[in-house]
Amino acid sequence: MGSGKDDAAEPAAENIDRLNANLAKMEELSKRMVAALGKKDLSTDAGLSGPGQDLYVKAGTAYLNEMMNNPSKLIAEQVAYWGKAMENFAQVQQAMARGEFEMPDADDGPLDRQFANPMWRTHPYFRLVRQQYELNAQAIHSAVTQLDGLDRTERQRVEFFSRQIVDLFSPTNYLATNPDALQKAIDTDGQSLVDGLENLVRDIEANKGELLPTLSDPDAFTVGENIGATEGKVVFRNKMMELIQFTPLTDKVHKVPLVIFPPWINKFYILDLKPQNSLIRWILEQGYTLFVVSWKNPDASYAEVGLEDYIEEGYLRAIEIAKDITGEKQVNAVGYCIAGTTLAATLALMQKRGDKSIRSATFLTTLTDFSDQGEFTVFLQDDFVDAIERQVTEKGILSSYFMSKTMSFLRARDLVYGPAVRSYMMGEAPPAFDLLYWNGDNTNLPGRMVMQYLRDLCQGNALAGDGFKILGETVHLSDIKLPVASIGCKTDHIAPWRQCYVGFEQFGSKDKTFIMSESGHIAGIVNPPSKKKYGHFTNPDISGGPEAWQEGATFTEGSWWPRWETWLKKRSGAMVDCCIPGESGYDCLCDAPGSYVMEKSTA
Repeated sequence: MGSGKDDAAEPAAENIDRLNANLAKMEELSKRMVAALGKKDLSTDAGLSGPGQDLYVKAGTAYLNEMMNNPSKLIAEQVAYWGKAMENFAQVQQAMARGEFEMPDADDGPLDRQFANPMWRTHPYFRLVRQQYELNAQAIHSAVTQLDGLDRTERQRVEFFSRQIVDLFSPTNYLATNPDALQKAIDTDGQSLVDGLENLVRDIEANKGELLPTLSDPDAFTVGENIGATEGKVVFRNKMMELIQFTPLTDKVHKVPLVIFPPWINKFYILDLKPQNSLIRWILEQGYTLFVVSWKNPDASYAEVGLEDYIEEGYLRAIEIAKDITGEKQVNAVGYCIAGTTLAATLALMQKRGDKSIRSATFLTTLTDFSDQGEFTVFLQDDFVDAIERQVTEKGILSSYFMSKTMSFLRARDLVYGPAVRSYMMGEAPPAFDLLYWNGDNTNLPGRMVMQYLRDLCQGNALAGDGFKILGETVHLSDIKLPVASIGCKTDHIAPWRQCYVGFEQFGSKDKTFIMSESGHIAGIVNPPSKKKYGHFTNPDISGGPEAWQEGATFTEGSWWPRWETWLKKRSGAMVDCCIPGESGYDCLCDAPGSYVMEKSTA
């Protein structure tokens, strides 16, 4: 029987061996990381990563003017800043001098959720780090808000990029100042750091030297099996899209078929994540013949593909095929985000041509008037757009990486720093989350189309202004005459509902319905009735601007889907026998979700 001393030594020796093994792994992983970083494309335009120098010059000049015009105020702020910093330091120094490693949980008010660990309040070191960070953040915010001499757009950009700096330097983002990460490293003998480094190397290798955290477990989902799996057939394919006809789920269907145009910035299965939250499946259950476009993921050979190609070979072709298959003269159409913007241009073009193939149209989180570009304003100025133009001129496409990076940094805490901390410092595996999996399954964008969208529609605001020139016509929002519905989302940061409304009210239609869903750009749309999660607002009066509309709106608990379907079925005709894919002269090329959706982008 061994002595107590020997028994205690054995676990200690095991811990040392484990720690040494982990250190060896970290050395090997570090070599891999260096090799992966060496694959970074150094030819990437630096303008894609930050604003032009003119913004810094203007901000610096404005701050210098403030110093010169109001020096007493600046001095008072500096004195207050240093006074508070010294007070915080003195409190910690006194506690440490007394040998106290836990301070009273002072009533500092509620803390930011990133500081959930009690040690941010009670441990002298972490409390000082947290207080100093908050003090610095407040000082930056105060300095920015007091800048004069900046126009509205410049101020918005300075505020955005200053928030990025504040978020970047949060102490939770660094191992030495993150108590949760440090404690886990101790508890696991460094295993959490090894796992984190493995995750970091994996992401750098996957993005060819660039770094963007993986948000969802890449092995948890397979498109066509446990995500995007509603039954259907690809009934047509060209260079722009595959057209999927979904298998009916009812014996009788409404006479007028429905065609959905999803955005080509991402893939269509956001509307078909799983049966419980699939808008596609729910529409089939209500008794509709449903077609959905799955867009091609372009490569450099698509450099000269423009919005004309999306309209002619996508929208108009899909509409004709849906009419041909069902034998109907009209279809109802739905456009989501950028696909809704292009649907608006298509409807205006069809009106000019006298084409009445669309009976009604629905727009999901769709901007058509870009006079206020919301949070995207910071990226829609010439410095960024010029850099994008240089990039697509050289490469032919805008890589999915840049679009994904831009979207992520609009919500940096949730989509960049938070996931990075959990993955790289805590060593956690990405969650099996269908929405985040879809979010990471991005697509490239054709160079010519990108510049048309950015220059003409966003910067030039052509649809709501002087007119958008497309396929030999100049079209305006006022050219749209058919019945229309628009769904905006209350907290949408990509397509703010007020701006969706501003464009929508300019349509020339007499029959207009606007619905505002609770939540944001995705969750507000993918909001099945079964969840009973987010409600919606309605107001039939579209004449008084967004504020007046909201003031007079009525709130209803639950999803907007049934409300919209009541609107849609009034424009969808009588019930007829269902139309099975492959029975109307078009061969079934393959099963849904098709082949285009499977194509992956590279960084």
